[in-house]
Amino acid sequence: MKKKPNKLLLRELQTIAQGLGKTFAPFCEVVVQDLTHPKNAIFAIENNLSGRRVGQPVTELGLARIGDPDYPAVITNYANQFADGRKVKSTSIGIKDESGEYVAALCLNVDLTLFQGFQAALAQFTRIESSEISETLDARHADRICERVDEFAATRATSARSLKPADRRQLVQELKKAGFLDIRRGMEIAAAHMGVSRATVYSDAK
Repeated sequence: MKKKPNKLLLRELQTIAQGLGKTFAPFCEVVVQDLTHPKNAIFAIENNLSGRRVGQPVTELGLARIGDPDYPAVITNYANQFADGRKVKSTSIGIKDESGEYVAALCLNVDLTLFQGFQAALAQFTRIESSEISETLDARHADRICERVDEFAATRATSARSLKPADRRQLVQELKKAGFLDIRRGMEIAAAHMGVSRATVYSDAK
């Protein structure tokens, strides 16, 4: 005869489910199942996306665990779907008692339709129309200036946009000495990469 699950265990799983549900809302539903009561197994649902209710029956995977203590305890990222057809990525974690029998499960169901919408939006945003127009923005010179700025910043364990004013002035003086500021749009390129105005670079170069 299957033992009853520890009520404290189920409550602790419910607490974990609450934390996971809030952390991954609105994408992920988290369900706690009491496998000792398959006819009304659902003990708790957080961030409900499936429309199921507490007290509804166990899933097929839950039945498999009830019937086989050797069934895998953790099954991750398997294809699933909600009743309305939405695609889902699920992970199921079986919980055993001290005798080695499954008594509960913690299940995570991620609604993929939300992410698929993001993918479509990103694809549209990053699409480049075919065109015979060609333009160069002094890429070769810009790359050389930016590389020099980044190298200087790296020696100070920071980024180009986080340089202290004194360090920035030293850098600009080095760029000037190396002739980078005499390159067409050199000041603008350096200023943009450091996140300051051209006037600031001009002042630092004096």
